[in-house]
Amino acid sequence: MKKEKKDGFHIKTDFENMNVKAIHQFLSTESYWAKDIPLKTVSTALKNSFCIGLFEDEKQIGFARLVTDYATFGYLADVYVLSEYRGKGLSKMMIKHLLELDFVQGLRRTLLATLDAHSLYRQFGFQSPENPERLMEIKRNNLYKDV
Repeated sequence: MKKEKKDGFHIKTDFENMNVKAIHQFLSTESYWAKDIPLKTVSTALKNSFCIGLFEDEKQIGFARLVTDYATFGYLADVYVLSEYRGKGLSKMMIKHLLELDFVQGLRRTLLATLDAHSLYRQFGFQSPENPERLMEIKRNNLYKDV
């Protein structure tokens, strides 16, 4: 587990260092992409991803996870910083830390999807796919509504 500190905030990695209930609270109530997601689903997703958390003392205030095979591919998901902590460069700190990890530097492709944070991710080299016609998806809207 690597730690990085900035102005009283620090980063922790690995599932066992994450506050799953706090992450679930944000994702299920405040995110546009995972509204109503069950706690069990969040826990399973985190256990099967590389997790990075942003903390003020021991309070988790931000999170991101990389769904990855640790060799060739990664999908950046569930990135957030609590609203009262935004505008301080903390999401940049978290993403920079993640993208500078040795195994991430060796991935052939890292993808993400975002509704409104394109300018943030462009600062780190993300761009629209070179051949978007090659990408396909199965998307299930409102999957968690009836759970």
